[in-house]
Amino acid sequence: MRVAVYAGSFDPITNGHVWMIQQGTAIFDSLIVAVGTNPDKKYTFSLDDRLRFLRHTTDSFSNCRTDSFENRYLVDYAQSVDANFILRGIRNESDYTFERAMRNINGDLTQHIATVFLMPPREIAEVSSSMVKGLVGPHGWENVVRGYVPACVFKALKRQ
Repeated sequence: MRVAVYAGSFDPITNGHVWMIQQGTAIFDSLIVAVGTNPDKKYTFSLDDRLRFLRHTTDSFSNCRTDSFENRYLVDYAQSVDANFILRGIRNESDYTFERAMRNINGDLTQHIATVFLMPPREIAEVSSSMVKGLVGPHGWENVVRGYVPACVFKALKRQ
């Protein structure tokens, strides 16, 4: 069985993440979308909120489940859930450089988990959680941000 982990902070989940999840559920028998938390990082949304957004966004995929992990290497978490793949997105050259290095480090830690890279289509290739959060605030931001995030996230951003 092909089990993959797609991990991130998902602060918040974007339509780029949703695209990755759609692709992952088509490629793998089972996809675990996991929120990784770093105790040293300041998040806009709580872990509970991020998991709620993920569950709401992924509930139509029968072969997808959500989870979270803290203070662990992704490859160690993947091993703990019996995954044999890690799914990662590459939007640009800097993502490639970072993700290649992480793949090599993960390979040093275990050779039993392969990393699969996907490149999103052009219309969402530059969408990131940081970019979305940076767009919130100025007059008219709602019209811009609405197209980059799922409806549940958009509603939460409007309440902030």
